[in-house]
Amino acid sequence: MALHHLGPGEKIHLLSRHSDGNGRAVAIVKTDRFEAAQLVLAAGDSIARHSVPGYATIQCLEGTIMLETNETIELRSGDWLYLDRGQDHSVRAVDDASLLLTILFE
Repeated sequence: MALHHLGPGEKIHLLSRHSDGNGRAVAIVKTDRFEAAQLVLAAGDSIARHSVPGYATIQCLEGTIMLETNETIELRSGDWLYLDRGQDHSVRAVDDASLLLTILFE
């Protein structure tokens, strides 16, 4: 079954971190220039060190995470962060968290 991505003008209600209790990613949009996804992480969940080929933004919608780059950065509900193209990073949820991830490709 193919994963559904939104089309122009189609809306989505972003999930609460309490929606299902399981960490997961929800694809929102994916084109050749832009990608958006919501990440729902339970406390203690982590995403191993990696990089993406585009410019990335992470907005913490709910909860608290620790983002590791060349330094440790705490993101809480309402915080927004920009990562340069190809910048290595990892994520660890301090408590249940919901994140909005966007990636812009050149």
